[in-house]
This record gives sequence, C-alpha cells and structure tokens, in this order.
Amino acid sequence: MGKRSPVALDDVSKGIIEQLQQDGRRSYAAIGKVVGLSEAAVRQRVQRLVDAGVMQVVAVTDPMQLGFDRQAMIGVTVRGALQTVADQLAALDEVDYVVITTGKYDLLVEAVVENEDDLLELLESRIRSIDGVESTETFMYLRLVKQTYSWGVR
Repeated sequence: MGKRSPVALDDVSKGIIEQLQQDGRRSYAAIGKVVGLSEAAVRQRVQRLVDAGVMQVVAVTDPMQLGFDRQAMIGVTVRGALQTVADQLAALDEVDYVVITTGKYDLLVEAVVENEDDLLELLESRIRSIDGVESTETFMYLRLVKQTYSWGVR
C-alpha cells in the first residue's frame, strides 16, 4: 500500500460518509434527505467514494460469535525487507490486519483463530517460517473493550 494523496471531500460527500458510519445499512433515499441529493445522486457519490478507495461499506462481525475464540496481536521483528514480509503475512487467511510500524516491533499483525492449537500452528508453521521473520511476541486478547470505525471526516 503506497502513500496516497488525501482526497478532497466536499460537505456533501462528508455527510454521506458520516451517515454510513452511523448506519451502514441506511438507504440512499434516507441519506439523500439529510444531504440534499436524490437517491440516484447518493448512489453515484457512494460508488465514486468506494472506487477512489476513500471508504468501504462492509459488514463487521464479532469473531467470538462465529466460533473464532482466540484473537491475538503479534509483534514481529524482521530482518530484511519489511514490505516483503508484510505482504506474506497479509496473505495468510487468519490475519486480518498488518501494519508496518516503528518501535520495538517492525510489524504488528492481528490474527483471528478458532483455538490455541490453531494459533500455535499459525505461529510455528507459517509466520515464523517466513524468510525474514526474526522473532515474534504474541499478545492474546482477553476482552475487546472498544473497536470503532467512526473517526469522522475532515
């Protein structure tokens, strides 16, 4: 993921995003009433925002409700090319988040698995076997206190 220039959003696009952050299932007609556009115009704006990579409209699930009883953040120390290792980690099905960072770890990786055995297999057989992974430290989630996707728009 390369560096992108910020997209300039007008007040109408910001309003559409804010409406969808409040309720991703809100109808285009209802959004149109709030932002002053027709249903068709809102639909076009949403599609342009999605196509530009400004936003995604997705269903967020609770992994625990779906049988994935273990979530963990894994700090990864890398020797060599960070992006290459990050790309390989991102390709793993159990991994839902990878970020290149500063500090003690080069990468932070979030994994969602069914149980401890699956986490152990992921760590030993697949993550630590990636060329360039020097070490890992795993932080098992005990309780998710806050997770939000509504940081607004500027």
